[in-house]
Amino acid sequence: MSVPLESAVVESDAHSTPTKKSWDGPEGEADGLRENEKTDDVKPKTKHSWRFWLVFGALCFISFISAIDSTIVTVALPTVTRAIGGEKDYVWMANVFVFAATATQPLFGQVSNIFGRRWPMIISIALFALGSGITAGANGVAMFIAGRTVQGLGSGGLFVLLDLIVCDLVPLRQRGNYLGFMLSTAAVGTVIGPIIGGALTTNWRWIFYLNLPISGIALVAMFMFLKVKHNRDPTWKHSVMRVDYLGNAIFIASICAVLLGLITGGTMHPWSSWRVIVPLVLGILGWIAFHIHQKWFCKEPSVPPHLFGNRTSSVGFVLGFTSSMLLVWVVYFLPLYFQAVLGASPLRAGVDFVPYTAFVVPFGMGAGGVLSKTGKFKPLHWVGFALSAIGCGLLSMLDENSSKAKWVCFQIFVAGGTGIVMTALLPSTLAALPEKDVATATATYSFLRSFGFVWGVTLPSIIFNGQFDSRLNTISDPAVRDQLRNGQAYGYASGGYVNHLPDQTRDEVIKVYVHALRAQWLAGAAFAIFSFLLVFLEKHVELRKELDTEFGLDEGEKVADKSDRA
Repeated sequence: MSVPLESAVVESDAHSTPTKKSWDGPEGEADGLRENEKTDDVKPKTKHSWRFWLVFGALCFISFISAIDSTIVTVALPTVTRAIGGEKDYVWMANVFVFAATATQPLFGQVSNIFGRRWPMIISIALFALGSGITAGANGVAMFIAGRTVQGLGSGGLFVLLDLIVCDLVPLRQRGNYLGFMLSTAAVGTVIGPIIGGALTTNWRWIFYLNLPISGIALVAMFMFLKVKHNRDPTWKHSVMRVDYLGNAIFIASICAVLLGLITGGTMHPWSSWRVIVPLVLGILGWIAFHIHQKWFCKEPSVPPHLFGNRTSSVGFVLGFTSSMLLVWVVYFLPLYFQAVLGASPLRAGVDFVPYTAFVVPFGMGAGGVLSKTGKFKPLHWVGFALSAIGCGLLSMLDENSSKAKWVCFQIFVAGGTGIVMTALLPSTLAALPEKDVATATATYSFLRSFGFVWGVTLPSIIFNGQFDSRLNTISDPAVRDQLRNGQAYGYASGGYVNHLPDQTRDEVIKVYVHALRAQWLAGAAFAIFSFLLVFLEKHVELRKELDTEFGLDEGEKVADKSDRA
Protein backbone atom coordinates (compact mmCIF):
# COMPACT_ATOMS: atom_id res chain seq x y z
CA MET A 1 0.00 0.00 0.00
CA SER A 2 1.04 3.60 -0.53
CA VAL A 3 1.78 5.34 2.78
CA PRO A 4 1.77 9.16 2.70
CA LEU A 5 4.13 10.92 5.05
CA GLU A 6 1.28 13.19 6.13
CA SER A 7 -2.03 14.55 4.98
CA ALA A 8 -0.41 17.16 2.73
CA VAL A 9 0.73 14.46 0.32
CA VAL A 10 -1.15 14.50 -2.96
CA GLU A 11 -1.93 10.90 -3.93
CA SER A 12 -0.67 9.84 -7.35
CA ASP A 13 -2.74 7.84 -9.80
CA ALA A 14 -3.55 4.26 -8.96
CA HIS A 15 -1.58 3.01 -11.94
CA SER A 16 1.62 4.41 -10.41
CA THR A 17 1.70 1.58 -7.85
CA PRO A 18 4.16 -1.14 -8.87
CA THR A 19 2.50 -4.33 -9.99
CA LYS A 20 3.40 -7.84 -8.86
CA LYS A 21 5.17 -8.67 -12.09
CA SER A 22 8.67 -10.08 -12.32
CA TRP A 23 11.18 -7.42 -11.38
CA ASP A 24 13.92 -8.90 -13.48
CA GLY A 25 13.39 -8.14 -17.14
CA PRO A 26 15.39 -9.74 -19.95
CA GLU A 27 17.87 -6.87 -19.88
CA GLY A 28 18.15 -6.81 -16.11
CA GLU A 29 15.60 -3.96 -15.81
CA ALA A 30 12.61 -4.10 -13.48
CA ASP A 31 9.38 -4.68 -15.38
CA GLY A 32 7.38 -2.87 -12.72
CA LEU A 33 9.49 0.21 -13.22
CA ARG A 34 8.29 0.59 -16.78
CA GLU A 35 4.82 1.35 -15.45
CA ASN A 36 6.22 3.86 -13.00
CA GLU A 37 7.91 5.75 -15.80
CA LYS A 38 4.44 6.83 -17.01
CA THR A 39 4.05 9.02 -13.95
CA ASP A 40 7.65 10.21 -13.72
CA ASP A 41 6.57 13.74 -14.48
CA VAL A 42 4.22 13.77 -11.49
CA LYS A 43 6.08 14.78 -8.36
CA PRO A 44 4.26 14.21 -5.06
CA LYS A 45 3.94 17.43 -3.08
CA THR A 46 5.12 16.49 0.36
CA LYS A 47 5.21 18.80 3.34
CA HIS A 48 7.04 17.03 6.12
CA SER A 49 5.83 17.44 9.69
CA TRP A 50 7.88 18.36 12.75
CA ARG A 51 7.94 14.67 13.73
CA PHE A 52 9.57 13.78 10.42
CA TRP A 53 12.35 16.30 10.96
CA LEU A 54 12.89 15.21 14.58
CA VAL A 55 13.21 11.58 13.48
CA PHE A 56 15.52 12.44 10.61
CA GLY A 57 17.64 14.65 12.86
CA ALA A 58 17.90 11.85 15.42
CA LEU A 59 18.94 9.41 12.67
CA CYS A 60 21.70 11.78 11.56
CA PHE A 61 22.84 12.15 15.16
CA ILE A 62 23.02 8.37 15.65
CA SER A 63 24.79 7.99 12.30
CA PHE A 64 27.33 10.54 13.47
CA ILE A 65 28.12 8.92 16.82
CA SER A 66 28.24 5.36 15.46
CA ALA A 67 30.60 6.50 12.70
CA ILE A 68 32.83 8.22 15.24
CA ASP A 69 33.08 5.01 17.21
CA SER A 70 34.03 2.95 14.17
CA THR A 71 37.23 5.00 13.71
CA ILE A 72 37.88 6.75 17.01
CA VAL A 73 40.49 4.17 17.98
CA THR A 74 42.31 4.44 14.64
CA VAL A 75 44.89 6.98 15.79
CA ALA A 76 44.84 5.89 19.43
CA LEU A 77 45.16 2.16 18.68
CA PRO A 78 48.98 2.00 18.66
CA THR A 79 49.01 3.69 22.09
CA VAL A 80 46.13 1.58 23.44
CA THR A 81 47.76 -1.66 22.31
CA ARG A 82 50.93 -0.77 24.15
CA ALA A 83 49.00 0.36 27.26
CA ILE A 84 47.20 -2.98 27.66
CA GLY A 85 49.91 -5.19 26.16
CA GLY A 86 48.18 -5.94 22.88
CA GLU A 87 50.92 -5.41 20.28
CA LYS A 88 50.46 -8.92 18.92
CA ASP A 89 46.68 -8.60 18.89
CA TYR A 90 46.28 -5.27 17.09
CA VAL A 91 44.58 -6.91 14.09
CA TRP A 92 41.92 -8.36 16.42
CA MET A 93 41.56 -5.07 18.28
CA ALA A 94 41.15 -3.19 15.00
CA ASN A 95 38.79 -5.68 13.36
CA VAL A 96 36.55 -7.10 16.07
CA PHE A 97 34.15 -4.13 16.06
CA VAL A 98 33.40 -4.50 12.36
CA PHE A 99 33.57 -8.30 12.76
CA ALA A 100 30.63 -8.26 15.18
CA ALA A 101 28.75 -5.58 13.25
CA THR A 102 28.97 -7.58 10.03
CA ALA A 103 27.76 -11.05 10.97
CA THR A 104 24.31 -10.12 12.33
CA GLN A 105 23.14 -7.55 9.79
CA PRO A 106 20.94 -9.86 7.67
CA LEU A 107 19.29 -10.95 10.94
CA PHE A 108 18.58 -7.32 11.85
CA GLY A 109 17.07 -6.75 8.41
CA GLN A 110 14.72 -9.71 8.78
CA VAL A 111 13.79 -8.86 12.38
CA SER A 112 12.95 -5.27 11.38
CA ASN A 113 10.55 -6.61 8.74
CA ILE A 114 8.82 -8.84 11.28
CA PHE A 115 8.77 -6.68 14.42
CA GLY A 116 8.99 -3.20 12.90
CA ARG A 117 11.83 -0.70 13.01
CA ARG A 118 11.41 0.92 16.44
CA TRP A 119 12.38 -1.76 18.96
CA PRO A 120 15.29 -3.19 16.94
CA MET A 121 16.65 0.38 16.79
CA ILE A 122 16.25 0.89 20.56
CA ILE A 123 17.91 -2.47 21.33
CA SER A 124 20.78 -1.64 18.97
CA ILE A 125 21.47 1.64 20.77
CA ALA A 126 21.34 -0.13 24.15
CA LEU A 127 23.90 -2.74 23.01
CA PHE A 128 26.14 0.01 21.70
CA ALA A 129 26.04 1.76 25.09
CA LEU A 130 26.68 -1.47 27.02
CA GLY A 131 29.70 -2.28 24.87
CA SER A 132 31.06 1.22 25.38
CA GLY A 133 30.95 0.76 29.14
CA ILE A 134 32.73 -2.60 28.98
CA THR A 135 35.46 -1.26 26.70
CA ALA A 136 36.00 1.83 28.83
CA GLY A 137 36.63 -0.35 31.88
CA ALA A 138 38.89 -2.84 30.08
CA ASN A 139 41.99 -3.86 32.03
CA GLY A 140 43.34 -6.24 29.40
CA VAL A 141 43.11 -7.29 25.76
CA ALA A 142 40.34 -9.85 26.34
CA MET A 143 38.01 -7.36 28.02
CA PHE A 144 38.76 -4.70 25.40
CA ILE A 145 37.88 -7.12 22.60
CA ALA A 146 34.72 -8.26 24.43
CA GLY A 147 33.52 -4.68 24.82
CA ARG A 148 34.21 -3.82 21.20
CA THR A 149 32.32 -6.97 20.20
CA VAL A 150 29.18 -5.87 22.06
CA GLN A 151 29.55 -2.38 20.59
CA GLY A 152 29.82 -3.96 17.16
CA LEU A 153 26.59 -5.92 17.65
CA GLY A 154 24.78 -2.68 18.43
CA SER A 155 26.38 -0.88 15.51
CA GLY A 156 25.41 -3.73 13.19
CA GLY A 157 21.76 -2.98 13.90
CA LEU A 158 22.36 0.74 13.53
CA PHE A 159 24.11 0.34 10.16
CA VAL A 160 21.05 -1.48 8.77
CA LEU A 161 18.26 0.50 10.42
CA LEU A 162 19.57 3.99 9.73
CA ASP A 163 19.46 3.50 5.96
CA LEU A 164 16.29 1.44 6.17
CA ILE A 165 14.27 4.01 8.11
CA VAL A 166 15.29 6.76 5.67
CA CYS A 167 14.07 4.50 2.85
CA ASP A 168 10.73 4.20 4.69
CA LEU A 169 10.39 7.97 5.00
CA VAL A 170 11.06 9.26 1.47
CA PRO A 171 10.65 8.01 -2.13
CA LEU A 172 13.63 6.52 -3.96
CA ARG A 173 14.18 9.58 -6.20
CA GLN A 174 14.43 11.87 -3.15
CA ARG A 175 16.63 9.56 -1.08
CA GLY A 176 19.81 10.95 -2.60
CA ASN A 177 19.30 14.24 -0.77
CA TYR A 178 18.49 12.68 2.60
CA LEU A 179 21.02 9.86 2.39
CA GLY A 180 23.59 12.36 1.16
CA PHE A 181 23.12 14.50 4.25
CA MET A 182 23.00 11.56 6.67
CA LEU A 183 26.00 9.83 5.11
CA SER A 184 27.86 13.13 5.14
CA THR A 185 27.34 13.33 8.89
CA ALA A 186 28.61 9.75 9.10
CA ALA A 187 31.62 10.68 6.99
CA VAL A 188 32.35 13.60 9.32
CA GLY A 189 32.10 11.23 12.28
CA THR A 190 34.33 8.70 10.53
CA VAL A 191 37.03 11.29 9.99
CA ILE A 192 36.86 13.31 13.21
CA GLY A 193 36.88 10.05 15.16
CA PRO A 194 40.68 9.81 14.79
CA ILE A 195 41.02 13.46 15.88
CA ILE A 196 39.02 12.85 19.05
CA GLY A 197 40.91 9.61 19.57
CA GLY A 198 44.20 11.42 19.16
CA ALA A 199 43.17 14.13 21.63
CA LEU A 200 42.18 11.52 24.20
CA THR A 201 45.07 9.11 23.63
CA THR A 202 46.62 9.65 27.06
CA ASN A 203 43.17 9.18 28.64
CA TRP A 204 41.88 6.67 26.11
CA ARG A 205 39.11 5.28 28.33
CA TRP A 206 37.18 8.53 27.82
CA ILE A 207 36.94 7.63 24.14
CA PHE A 208 34.32 5.09 25.22
CA TYR A 209 32.91 6.74 28.36
CA LEU A 210 31.73 9.64 26.19
CA ASN A 211 29.40 7.27 24.32
CA LEU A 212 27.27 6.67 27.42
CA PRO A 213 25.52 10.07 27.72
CA ILE A 214 25.32 10.38 23.94
CA SER A 215 23.66 6.96 23.67
CA GLY A 216 21.24 7.97 26.42
CA ILE A 217 20.12 11.02 24.43
CA ALA A 218 19.70 8.86 21.31
CA LEU A 219 17.61 6.31 23.23
CA VAL A 220 15.24 9.01 24.49
CA ALA A 221 14.91 10.51 21.00
CA MET A 222 14.09 7.16 19.39
CA PHE A 223 11.67 6.15 22.15
CA MET A 224 9.74 9.41 21.98
CA PHE A 225 9.68 10.23 18.27
CA LEU A 226 10.28 7.07 16.21
CA LYS A 227 6.67 5.96 15.76
CA VAL A 228 6.52 3.95 12.54
CA LYS A 229 3.77 1.77 11.15
CA HIS A 230 3.93 -1.89 10.34
CA ASN A 231 1.43 -4.72 9.95
CA ARG A 232 1.79 -6.84 13.06
CA ASP A 233 1.24 -10.58 13.06
CA PRO A 234 -1.83 -11.89 14.93
CA THR A 235 0.29 -13.27 17.78
CA TRP A 236 3.79 -12.83 19.19
CA LYS A 237 4.43 -16.55 18.66
CA HIS A 238 3.67 -16.21 14.96
CA SER A 239 6.19 -13.36 14.66
CA VAL A 240 8.90 -15.30 16.49
CA MET A 241 8.37 -18.35 14.29
CA ARG A 242 8.94 -16.27 11.12
CA VAL A 243 12.61 -15.65 11.98
CA ASP A 244 15.00 -17.80 9.96
CA TYR A 245 16.97 -19.18 12.91
CA LEU A 246 18.75 -21.95 11.02
CA GLY A 247 19.77 -19.74 8.12
CA ASN A 248 21.05 -16.97 10.37
CA ALA A 249 22.96 -19.45 12.54
CA ILE A 250 24.67 -20.90 9.45
CA PHE A 251 25.41 -17.41 8.14
CA ILE A 252 26.87 -16.07 11.40
CA ALA A 253 29.01 -19.19 11.93
CA SER A 254 30.28 -19.02 8.35
CA ILE A 255 31.17 -15.32 8.57
CA CYS A 256 32.95 -15.87 11.87
CA ALA A 257 34.96 -18.74 10.39
CA VAL A 258 36.00 -16.76 7.30
CA LEU A 259 36.94 -13.71 9.34
CA LEU A 260 38.88 -15.86 11.79
CA GLY A 261 41.03 -17.12 8.93
CA LEU A 262 41.42 -13.66 7.39
CA ILE A 263 42.32 -11.93 10.64
CA THR A 264 44.82 -14.50 11.92
CA GLY A 265 46.41 -15.33 8.56
CA GLY A 266 49.79 -13.69 8.08
CA THR A 267 49.78 -12.18 11.56
CA MET A 268 49.18 -14.76 14.28
CA HIS A 269 49.74 -17.78 12.00
CA PRO A 270 51.29 -18.35 8.54
CA TRP A 271 48.83 -18.51 5.66
CA SER A 272 49.82 -22.15 5.15
CA SER A 273 48.83 -23.06 8.73
CA TRP A 274 45.86 -25.36 9.28
CA ARG A 275 44.62 -22.80 11.82
CA VAL A 276 44.03 -20.45 8.88
CA ILE A 277 43.06 -22.88 6.11
CA VAL A 278 40.47 -24.87 8.09
CA PRO A 279 38.35 -21.85 9.14
CA LEU A 280 38.45 -20.44 5.60
CA VAL A 281 37.34 -23.74 4.05
CA LEU A 282 34.61 -24.30 6.64
CA GLY A 283 33.39 -20.72 6.21
CA ILE A 284 33.15 -21.03 2.42
CA LEU A 285 31.31 -24.36 2.72
CA GLY A 286 28.99 -22.72 5.24
CA TRP A 287 28.24 -19.90 2.80
CA ILE A 288 27.32 -22.43 0.14
CA ALA A 289 25.05 -24.25 2.60
CA PHE A 290 23.46 -20.94 3.61
CA HIS A 291 22.55 -19.98 0.05
CA ILE A 292 21.18 -23.48 -0.64
CA HIS A 293 19.03 -23.13 2.47
CA GLN A 294 17.84 -19.66 1.42
CA LYS A 295 16.90 -20.79 -2.09
CA TRP A 296 15.30 -24.17 -1.47
CA PHE A 297 14.30 -24.63 2.16
CA CYS A 298 13.52 -21.23 3.72
CA LYS A 299 10.01 -19.77 3.50
CA GLU A 300 11.09 -16.26 4.52
CA PRO A 301 14.82 -15.88 3.71
CA SER A 302 16.95 -13.15 5.26
CA VAL A 303 18.91 -12.85 1.99
CA PRO A 304 16.44 -13.71 -0.81
CA PRO A 305 18.24 -15.06 -3.91
CA HIS A 306 16.21 -12.84 -6.24
CA LEU A 307 18.03 -9.78 -4.87
CA PHE A 308 20.88 -10.81 -7.17
CA GLY A 309 18.58 -11.53 -10.12
CA ASN A 310 19.39 -8.36 -12.07
CA ARG A 311 22.77 -6.98 -13.00
CA THR A 312 22.25 -3.44 -11.67
CA SER A 313 21.51 -4.53 -8.12
CA SER A 314 24.19 -7.23 -8.24
CA VAL A 315 26.83 -4.71 -9.31
CA GLY A 316 25.56 -2.29 -6.66
CA PHE A 317 26.12 -4.88 -3.94
CA VAL A 318 29.67 -5.53 -5.15
CA LEU A 319 30.43 -1.81 -5.36
CA GLY A 320 29.09 -1.34 -1.83
CA PHE A 321 31.72 -3.85 -0.72
CA THR A 322 34.63 -2.32 -2.64
CA SER A 323 33.76 1.30 -1.79
CA SER A 324 33.65 0.53 1.93
CA MET A 325 36.92 -1.34 1.67
CA LEU A 326 38.54 1.72 0.08
CA LEU A 327 37.07 4.05 2.72
CA VAL A 328 38.56 2.12 5.65
CA TRP A 329 41.76 1.54 3.67
CA VAL A 330 42.38 5.30 3.77
CA VAL A 331 41.10 5.89 7.30
CA TYR A 332 43.37 3.25 8.83
CA PHE A 333 46.59 3.76 6.88
CA LEU A 334 46.87 7.48 6.18
CA PRO A 335 47.19 8.27 9.93
CA LEU A 336 49.91 5.60 10.07
CA TYR A 337 51.86 7.59 7.47
CA PHE A 338 51.55 10.75 9.56
CA GLN A 339 52.75 9.00 12.72
CA ALA A 340 55.39 6.54 11.52
CA VAL A 341 56.87 8.52 8.61
CA LEU A 342 56.34 12.16 9.59
CA GLY A 343 56.70 11.51 13.33
CA ALA A 344 53.39 13.14 14.26
CA SER A 345 51.71 12.60 17.61
CA PRO A 346 48.31 10.83 17.58
CA LEU A 347 46.54 14.18 18.02
CA ARG A 348 48.58 15.82 15.27
CA ALA A 349 47.89 12.88 12.95
CA GLY A 350 44.17 13.40 13.52
CA VAL A 351 44.47 17.10 12.71
CA ASP A 352 46.45 16.30 9.55
CA PHE A 353 43.50 14.14 8.49
CA VAL A 354 41.05 17.09 8.61
CA PRO A 355 41.25 17.87 4.85
CA TYR A 356 39.63 14.52 4.18
CA THR A 357 36.65 15.49 6.36
CA ALA A 358 36.39 18.94 4.87
CA PHE A 359 35.88 17.59 1.35
CA VAL A 360 33.86 14.41 1.98
CA VAL A 361 30.83 16.44 3.08
CA PRO A 362 30.44 18.84 0.10
CA PHE A 363 31.16 16.07 -2.41
CA GLY A 364 28.59 13.79 -0.73
CA MET A 365 25.85 16.39 -0.48
CA GLY A 366 26.53 17.57 -4.01
CA ALA A 367 26.21 14.02 -5.32
CA GLY A 368 22.90 13.62 -3.46
CA GLY A 369 21.55 16.79 -5.04
CA VAL A 370 22.64 15.74 -8.53
CA LEU A 371 21.11 12.29 -8.07
CA SER A 372 17.76 13.67 -6.90
CA LYS A 373 17.64 16.23 -9.71
CA THR A 374 18.73 14.05 -12.63
CA GLY A 375 18.08 10.48 -11.49
CA LYS A 376 21.35 9.48 -13.21
CA PHE A 377 23.63 7.37 -11.02
CA LYS A 378 26.17 5.81 -13.41
CA PRO A 379 28.12 9.05 -14.10
CA LEU A 380 28.39 9.63 -10.34
CA HIS A 381 29.76 6.12 -9.83
CA TRP A 382 32.35 6.61 -12.56
CA VAL A 383 33.51 9.95 -11.20
CA GLY A 384 33.66 8.66 -7.63
CA PHE A 385 35.78 5.60 -8.36
CA ALA A 386 38.01 7.53 -10.76
CA LEU A 387 38.79 10.03 -8.00
CA SER A 388 39.49 7.18 -5.57
CA ALA A 389 41.89 5.51 -8.01
CA ILE A 390 43.75 8.76 -8.68
CA GLY A 391 43.87 9.54 -4.96
CA CYS A 392 45.33 6.18 -3.95
CA GLY A 393 47.88 6.45 -6.74
CA LEU A 394 48.93 9.88 -5.52
CA LEU A 395 49.19 8.70 -1.91
CA SER A 396 51.69 6.05 -3.03
CA MET A 397 54.07 8.91 -3.90
CA LEU A 398 54.29 10.20 -0.32
CA ASP A 399 57.52 9.77 1.62
CA GLU A 400 59.38 11.37 4.53
CA ASN A 401 60.21 14.43 2.39
CA SER A 402 56.72 15.15 1.04
CA SER A 403 55.42 18.67 1.61
CA LYS A 404 52.26 19.51 3.49
CA ALA A 405 50.70 20.85 0.29
CA LYS A 406 51.10 17.43 -1.33
CA TRP A 407 49.40 15.32 1.29
CA VAL A 408 46.63 17.89 1.76
CA CYS A 409 45.84 18.00 -1.98
CA PHE A 410 46.07 14.23 -2.35
CA GLN A 411 43.42 13.81 0.35
CA ILE A 412 40.95 15.84 -1.73
CA PHE A 413 40.85 13.14 -4.41
CA VAL A 414 40.11 10.22 -2.07
CA ALA A 415 37.64 12.37 -0.10
CA GLY A 416 35.77 13.27 -3.29
CA GLY A 417 35.57 9.65 -4.35
CA THR A 418 34.32 8.58 -0.93
CA GLY A 419 31.66 11.29 -0.68
CA ILE A 420 30.21 10.72 -4.15
CA VAL A 421 30.10 6.94 -4.00
CA MET A 422 28.72 6.71 -0.44
CA THR A 423 25.72 8.83 -1.44
CA ALA A 424 24.92 7.39 -4.86
CA LEU A 425 25.25 3.63 -4.36
CA LEU A 426 22.29 2.54 -2.21
CA PRO A 427 19.55 4.27 -4.29
CA SER A 428 20.91 2.72 -7.48
CA THR A 429 21.07 -0.72 -5.85
CA LEU A 430 17.42 -0.48 -4.77
CA ALA A 431 16.19 0.97 -8.08
CA ALA A 432 15.72 -2.38 -9.82
CA LEU A 433 13.99 -3.99 -6.82
CA PRO A 434 10.42 -3.58 -5.48
CA GLU A 435 9.81 -1.65 -2.26
CA LYS A 436 8.83 -4.85 -0.44
CA ASP A 437 12.48 -5.93 -0.70
CA VAL A 438 13.90 -2.72 0.78
CA ALA A 439 14.59 -4.22 4.23
CA THR A 440 16.35 -7.37 3.04
CA ALA A 441 18.17 -5.52 0.25
CA THR A 442 19.32 -2.76 2.61
CA ALA A 443 20.49 -5.33 5.17
CA THR A 444 22.37 -7.25 2.47
CA TYR A 445 23.95 -4.03 1.19
CA SER A 446 24.85 -3.03 4.74
CA PHE A 447 26.39 -6.45 5.39
CA LEU A 448 28.54 -6.27 2.27
CA ARG A 449 29.55 -2.73 3.17
CA SER A 450 30.61 -3.87 6.65
CA PHE A 451 32.36 -6.92 5.19
CA GLY A 452 34.23 -4.43 3.04
CA PHE A 453 35.28 -2.63 6.22
CA VAL A 454 36.93 -5.84 7.44
CA TRP A 455 38.73 -6.35 4.15
CA GLY A 456 39.68 -2.67 4.16
CA VAL A 457 41.78 -3.35 7.25
CA THR A 458 42.79 -6.96 6.67
CA LEU A 459 43.92 -6.84 3.03
CA PRO A 460 46.15 -3.74 3.26
CA SER A 461 47.46 -5.09 6.58
CA ILE A 462 48.51 -8.30 4.83
CA ILE A 463 50.22 -6.32 2.07
CA PHE A 464 51.77 -3.85 4.52
CA ASN A 465 53.11 -6.55 6.86
CA GLY A 466 54.47 -8.65 4.01
CA GLN A 467 56.27 -5.72 2.43
CA PHE A 468 57.56 -4.51 5.80
CA ASP A 469 58.99 -7.91 6.71
CA SER A 470 60.63 -8.20 3.28
CA ARG A 471 62.70 -5.06 4.03
CA LEU A 472 63.55 -5.77 7.67
CA ASN A 473 67.10 -6.72 6.70
CA THR A 474 67.75 -3.05 5.85
CA ILE A 475 67.36 -2.14 9.55
CA SER A 476 70.75 -2.46 11.23
CA ASP A 477 69.56 -2.79 14.85
CA PRO A 478 68.58 -6.45 15.52
CA ALA A 479 66.50 -5.52 18.59
CA VAL A 480 64.38 -3.12 16.52
CA ARG A 481 64.00 -5.74 13.79
CA ASP A 482 62.63 -8.21 16.33
CA GLN A 483 60.16 -5.64 17.66
CA LEU A 484 58.76 -4.81 14.23
CA ARG A 485 58.62 -8.22 12.56
CA ASN A 486 55.61 -10.55 12.11
CA GLY A 487 52.86 -7.96 11.95
CA GLN A 488 53.93 -5.76 14.86
CA ALA A 489 54.95 -2.72 12.76
CA TYR A 490 51.48 -1.15 12.99
CA GLY A 491 51.46 -1.40 16.77
CA TYR A 492 54.80 0.42 16.93
CA ALA A 493 53.86 3.10 14.39
CA SER A 494 53.32 5.91 16.90
CA GLY A 495 55.57 8.91 16.52
CA GLY A 496 56.65 8.48 20.13
CA TYR A 497 58.33 5.19 19.27
CA VAL A 498 59.93 6.14 15.95
CA ASN A 499 61.17 9.55 17.13
CA HIS A 500 63.08 8.06 20.05
CA LEU A 501 65.15 5.69 17.92
CA PRO A 502 68.80 6.57 17.19
CA ASP A 503 69.13 8.75 14.08
CA GLN A 504 70.49 6.06 11.75
CA THR A 505 68.00 3.43 12.90
CA ARG A 506 65.12 5.92 12.69
CA ASP A 507 65.94 6.76 9.07
CA GLU A 508 66.14 3.06 8.21
CA VAL A 509 62.81 2.30 9.89
CA ILE A 510 61.07 5.23 8.17
CA LYS A 511 62.25 4.05 4.74
CA VAL A 512 60.80 0.60 5.42
CA TYR A 513 57.48 2.17 6.46
CA VAL A 514 57.44 4.25 3.25
CA HIS A 515 58.08 1.16 1.12
CA ALA A 516 55.34 -0.88 2.81
CA LEU A 517 52.82 1.97 2.61
CA ARG A 518 53.54 2.56 -1.09
CA ALA A 519 52.74 -1.06 -1.92
CA GLN A 520 49.39 -1.08 -0.14
CA TRP A 521 48.35 2.28 -1.70
CA LEU A 522 48.99 0.89 -5.18
CA ALA A 523 46.85 -2.13 -4.30
CA GLY A 524 44.08 0.26 -3.22
CA ALA A 525 44.30 2.05 -6.57
CA ALA A 526 43.91 -1.31 -8.33
CA PHE A 527 40.67 -2.03 -6.46
CA ALA A 528 39.33 1.43 -7.31
CA ILE A 529 40.06 0.82 -11.01
CA PHE A 530 38.32 -2.56 -10.79
CA SER A 531 35.25 -0.83 -9.30
CA PHE A 532 35.33 1.82 -12.04
CA LEU A 533 35.19 -0.92 -14.69
CA LEU A 534 32.30 -2.68 -12.94
CA VAL A 535 30.13 0.42 -13.40
CA PHE A 536 29.95 -0.38 -17.13
CA LEU A 537 27.82 -3.42 -16.21
CA GLU A 538 25.13 -1.29 -14.55
CA LYS A 539 21.94 -0.56 -16.47
CA HIS A 540 20.16 2.76 -16.07
CA VAL A 541 16.88 2.33 -14.16
CA GLU A 542 14.48 5.16 -13.38
CA LEU A 543 14.37 6.12 -9.70
CA ARG A 544 10.79 5.94 -8.39
CA LYS A 545 9.25 9.22 -7.24
CA GLU A 546 6.39 7.77 -5.18
CA LEU A 547 6.62 6.10 -1.77
CA ASP A 548 5.15 2.60 -1.81
CA THR A 549 5.75 0.83 1.50
CA GLU A 550 3.79 -0.80 4.31
CA PHE A 551 6.15 1.00 6.70
CA GLY A 552 6.05 4.73 7.17
CA LEU A 553 6.18 7.43 9.78
CA ASP A 554 3.13 7.56 12.06
CA GLU A 555 2.44 11.30 11.93
CA GLY A 556 -0.25 11.09 14.59
CA GLU A 557 -3.25 10.51 12.34
CA LYS A 558 -5.97 8.19 13.61
CA VAL A 559 -5.29 4.52 13.16
CA ALA A 560 -8.17 2.08 13.33
CA ASP A 561 -6.10 -0.58 15.07
CA LYS A 562 -3.44 0.67 17.44
CA SER A 563 -1.59 -2.61 17.04
CA ASP A 564 -0.48 -1.35 13.64
CA ARG A 565 1.91 1.06 15.34
CA ALA A 566 5.44 -0.02 16.18
